[in-house]
Amino acid sequence: MASNIPEESTSFVGRRAELRRIDQELTEHRLITLTGPGGVGKTRIAMRAARAAAARFPDGVCWADLWPLQGAGRLVASVCDAVGLADHTARTPVAVLCEWLADKRLLLVLDSCEHLVDACRDLLGDLLTAAPAVTVLVTSRQPLDIVGEWTTEIGPLSCTGDNDALTLFTERAGTAAPGVPFAAPPHAAAAAVICRRLEGIPLALELAVAQLANSSVEQIAERLTSRFDTLDGDRPVRLPRHRTLRCAIGWSHELCAPLERLLWARLSVFRGTFDEESASAVCAGGPLTEQGVRGTLAALAAKSVLTREGTRFRMLDTLREYGRMWLTELDETTALADRHAAHFAAFGRRAELGWLGPEQVGWYGRVAEAHVDLCTALDHLLVTDPERAQELSGSIGFFWSCCGHLHEARDYVARALAAHQGPSPARTRALWALGVAVLLQGDLPLADALGLECSRAARASDDAEAVLQAGYLIGLTHLMAGRPMSAHTVADQVLGPAPRTPFDSPARLRCHLVQLFALTGLGRLTEARAEATALRRGCVRRGEYWSRSYIDYQLSLISLFQGRPEESAGHARAMLAAKEGIGDKFGIALGLDLFAAAVAAQGDGAAAARLYGSGQAIWRTVGHPQRGTPELRAVREECEQRARAAIGDEAYADLFRRASEERPGTSLARILAGEL
Repeated sequence: MASNIPEESTSFVGRRAELRRIDQELTEHRLITLTGPGGVGKTRIAMRAARAAAARFPDGVCWADLWPLQGAGRLVASVCDAVGLADHTARTPVAVLCEWLADKRLLLVLDSCEHLVDACRDLLGDLLTAAPAVTVLVTSRQPLDIVGEWTTEIGPLSCTGDNDALTLFTERAGTAAPGVPFAAPPHAAAAAVICRRLEGIPLALELAVAQLANSSVEQIAERLTSRFDTLDGDRPVRLPRHRTLRCAIGWSHELCAPLERLLWARLSVFRGTFDEESASAVCAGGPLTEQGVRGTLAALAAKSVLTREGTRFRMLDTLREYGRMWLTELDETTALADRHAAHFAAFGRRAELGWLGPEQVGWYGRVAEAHVDLCTALDHLLVTDPERAQELSGSIGFFWSCCGHLHEARDYVARALAAHQGPSPARTRALWALGVAVLLQGDLPLADALGLECSRAARASDDAEAVLQAGYLIGLTHLMAGRPMSAHTVADQVLGPAPRTPFDSPARLRCHLVQLFALTGLGRLTEARAEATALRRGCVRRGEYWSRSYIDYQLSLISLFQGRPEESAGHARAMLAAKEGIGDKFGIALGLDLFAAAVAAQGDGAAAARLYGSGQAIWRTVGHPQRGTPELRAVREECEQRARAAIGDEAYADLFRRASEERPGTSLARILAGEL
């Protein structure tokens, strides 16, 4: 059992009664929605409740953050990511997700659904019907209004009795202003006033604590009392909680310096987490310099407007909404959306240029971190600049296809191609990216057609790199169809007779990979080994991993064919390590099958059964019924039979089943640690 519940970055205070109630509800209901105003603590309570209940769910807890989503378009993809599903088929994502969850006993948490209520209602209607053992915990400012939903309202922290609000305030204050004796009567009384005025709303209290860097607790209480008395007209009338929070946010906004308020507004253009580089590129301008952005980020983090997540920053939904309101007041909404899109278009170009070299793995990670904002930029460009949308989708499409975002790669590239029909280098690259995506989904006829269209466009524009890209796509399509001779011919034609290094460009290196795969498929193993060894040496010198992993795959396969199972296992393990670093589940599944075959060839039937079972678990996440590529099928079947013969069918089936039911991430970590 494994879970992806976010880690808590600060202490948790109170909520004992709520947690007991939710724990009981999770045993009685299949859909529980925690409702309440923004900033009241729904997410933190859901994290605690999910962690406490995790042991009751054999398949773990799957947490999906929905707060970064601008619309419903990425809802299913986000849930698929949360449950570890990286589907490589052309089926509809909802159908694949329902099938994947049908036999699972897990807790699915959907955090921050209020802006996607209709879409979540439709999705959960399908999921709860298809997956009878799945329980769903939702956080939302409003109920989903779906049959079977149990709603639990989350209120603020108590300001009386145990006074959890005061406990939270003093704990946070002790960190913000160490050395101040908050238990002393004057300080304690002022803190209690703040808690009552802010009605125990955790986010409001956090914002108030942040002011202790420049003010005493008594000054904060006095200013807050004065502000709320003005709003209430000096009447003892309690504000609605959403107004209380809005007033607290507005008060924090007023206490920010002018440049801090400007950056707060501009940062609201980001949908996901962001780093200093992106914030500076998008938000600098006018009085706010790039260097000024970096310093102001730290100031906003100190005021709890931003939270740090490693080297990245995040703005809570409620604070982003307030920032977007001020961005509209500044009349900068369109300008910031344009700058955001332009920045991520440039980001895509840099990622593509950095693919072949020592920063390759780092770029896979950066593209993954920026995924939500790349989608946001594409959505904007599809309306304002379709040709640039083609460029961006073409530059990141290969990254997405390699890391399981095939549906999004296909969708965005296809939309970009449909939005702008004119010939251009960007369109040619987009055709190639779409071809790779549909090929990995198993649509060979369409991939072949796109490869030919890409080739015609590349030759018409005399684009040498695009000719190589098209050759890679066409050659790979032949390989997937079991036609190694045709693949070899295509690779030879596009590479040409000129004595160039394979590392002149990414497309040239990929065409050499096609050539290598074809040599193995044709049985020219000595030639293939020599080619693979030379290519691998070049990859190691350059710090390149993606191609190296597939070269290790070929070396493992060649070694197995040539009767060197121990050497084969070493190369398969190296492939798995590289694929794990990139996040390529399709490659991991291939590598596990090959590793299992190598282990079976050494006579270890039990280890082979476990490896085959682990591979099967990952094949299920990518949705392919077949196990491996054409050149692996025969050797897989032979080695599987050998493993069965070594330990018996019953033992083999039992070990295989146990490994196939293990969570893929857990099993891969164990395998890479040498625990076969």
